[in-house]
Order: sequence, then structure tokens, then C-alpha cells
Amino acid sequence: MPERPFHYAWVIIAAGVVNLFACLGLGRFALGMLLPSMRQGLSLSYAELGLIGTGNFVGYLAGVVICGTLVRRLGARRVIFFGLLAVGSSMLLVSLMDHYLAILACYLVTGIGSGLANVAMMGLVAPWFAPRWRGRAAGLMVAGNGLGIMLSGTLIPLLAAQEGGVGWRHGWWWMGSLVLVSALLCGALLRNDPAALRLSPLGSRPTADYGPASLATATEAPLRWTLIAHLGAIYLLFGFTYVIYATFIVTTLVQELGYSQAAAGTLWVWVGFFSLFSGPVFGGLSDRLGRRWGMLLVFALQTGAYLLVGSRLTGGWIYLSIALFGLVVWSIPSILTAAVSDYLPRQKVTTALGQITLCFGLGQVCGPAVAGLLAETSGSFASSYLLAAALTATAMVLTLGLRPALPSPAAAPLG
Repeated sequence: MPERPFHYAWVIIAAGVVNLFACLGLGRFALGMLLPSMRQGLSLSYAELGLIGTGNFVGYLAGVVICGTLVRRLGARRVIFFGLLAVGSSMLLVSLMDHYLAILACYLVTGIGSGLANVAMMGLVAPWFAPRWRGRAAGLMVAGNGLGIMLSGTLIPLLAAQEGGVGWRHGWWWMGSLVLVSALLCGALLRNDPAALRLSPLGSRPTADYGPASLATATEAPLRWTLIAHLGAIYLLFGFTYVIYATFIVTTLVQELGYSQAAAGTLWVWVGFFSLFSGPVFGGLSDRLGRRWGMLLVFALQTGAYLLVGSRLTGGWIYLSIALFGLVVWSIPSILTAAVSDYLPRQKVTTALGQITLCFGLGQVCGPAVAGLLAETSGSFASSYLLAAALTATAMVLTLGLRPALPSPAAAPLG
């Protein structure tokens, strides 16, 4: 097929950015900015804050479990649209609630929608992009998370300052409205398959198939399940650890290290800014160096970020921790999405992503609850960050045992 001046895969990437901005950037990661004012306005304990985050991840887990089935029946485009509708509507409802349990229930629905929209979107990487493009494509999409963090870090402190004790309600309302607008955009722009537009995947050669034949056809089912379990264990440790930092770093800065809400918001904006580069940079590196070495580098930098804040260092060390965390925060999802797409035929990618994301979700369910209980017991989150550092070091060991996803990633031309 002759080259066209513009490939619709770039629209898929743009829609992916909008989707991730909405379902995770706002639907999940804005929570860290809202927790201090919600705790004050509703007199919540640390343990209750942790359980609100856990409720969201329980919902996310449920969304992940049913996503593969729904995508097979409805297609990724519809699943993403309805998932974002659930996220936006439930966030609007949170803005109206006064009771802790009501907020927990609404935020659980937010998690279900986030799981559906995120996994279905990542499943579109396999049909729309050739293997040598998948790390970069997934990395570009997850930049939407950083945009959501930057918006929440800028908007929520302004609302809190202007609206007194109810500023957090206005934050939920505005973000829920933006998610609903994002649902309409994604519904209009996304397409399930390039073949429907008479296109081949971006970056494919004339004889290339949608997915690699090597491992997908040469590997028996037991080895494939062993591989999925291996990737799932790595993803579980990532989910458990990153979510502790993402959920509680603003609370730690404000209530333990003496930062103002505005100063903590500025640092959260910097997390979002640095995270814009995490997916594209490290996803692209994994395309060149291999998925294993890309993940090893990411986990090493994460371990450093957690040790710095867990040691209760202040000043420039906090800024370094913020920079390290932001630079790598979305890298593991990007690399694992590409790895699954490399290993398996396209028909099984969404289901496999759901399986390893189930492990990721289990980590996210446990992380906030364990961190909240540790903070309640010890009086600070320092022990929670040190635990996160130990677990990311464990993830490095597991990653060393992972076989390369592509026979020779460095040899694949990237032009």
C-alpha cells in the first residue's frame, strides 16, 4: 500500500491522550490534590482517606475484569465512551456528597469507568501500530495522565482558596464536566481497526502482520501463562508502590513537611510536567533497548524517589524526588503494553492486558489501604515510602528474569 501523507493512527494517539487525561489524569490522580481539603471539610481520618483510594481501585479492578468481554461484544470505541461517561457522572455526584460512605460508593464507580476506558484504549495499540512503534505510541498516550495532574495541581488550589471549605466540591464538579466532554471527543474520533479505513498499522512493512509470529505461534499455552504471570507480578509491584506516592505525596507535603496547599500544588504540577516525558522517553527507549532494560531503569529511578521522601529529607531532596517520580511514573504501563502487544497476536492483546492489569489493580487496591494504616499507626507516611522502595527493588529482581520481548529490538529500523 503506498504511503499516505497522514496516518489516522495519529488521531488514535490524540484520542488516547484525551482518554487518559480524563479517565486517569482527572478520574484518579486529582484525588491526591483533593484529599487534604476533603479531610478537613469532612473530618476524615488517614485510614478513611486510604480507603477512599482503595475503593476507586476496587472499582478499577472490576472494570479490568469485564473489559475484555465488553470489548469483544461492543468494540473498544464504545467501551471507552461508556467508561468515560461513568467516570464523569460519578465525579459530578461526588461533588454533591456529604458522607464518607457515599463518596466511597461514587468513587468506586469512577474506578470501574477508569478501568474500562484505560484497558480498552491500551488494547488499540496492537491493531494500530507495528511492534517497532508500540512503545512510543503507548508512551505518547499516557502523557494525558500528566496533563490531568498539571490541571488539577493548578486548578484545585485556586478553587480551595476562593471557595473556603467547599472548594473540593467545585474541583470534583469541574473535573467531572471535563471528563464528559472528553467522552464525546473520544466517541467521535476513535476507530477500532485500521482495516475499516483501508489502512495498515502505522510503521508496518508491506509483508508485516498485525502482531509478531515468533512467541505467539511458537510458544505453548503453559509458557504463555507463565509469561503473563511474570508480567503480572511486576505490574502488581508497580501498582502497589506508585499509587502510595501519587495518593499521599500532597498530604505528606502539607501535613507532615509544612508546605502550604499552594506550594504542594505547585510541586504536583511539576510531577505532571515531568510525567509528560515519562511515557514517550522510556517507551521509546524500550523500543530500542528492549522491554527488560527499559523497566530496570524505570524501577531504579522509582526506588530513588521513594527513598528520598521516605527518609524525610527536605529542600532540594524533595524536589529531586518529585522530578524522579514524574520522569518515570507512566513508563511501566507504556512498556508493558508494548511487551504484551509484542508477545501475543492482536486478538488476545486486550484480554492479556486485562489479565496483567488485574494484578496491577490488586496492587493499587492494597497500596493506599496499607499506606494509610501504616501512617495511622506510626503518625507519618515515611514507613509507607520506605516499603515502596523495597518493593520496587524487588521488581528489579523480577525484571532481570524476564526474557526479551523482541528477538533483536535494536536491529529494528525506527524510521
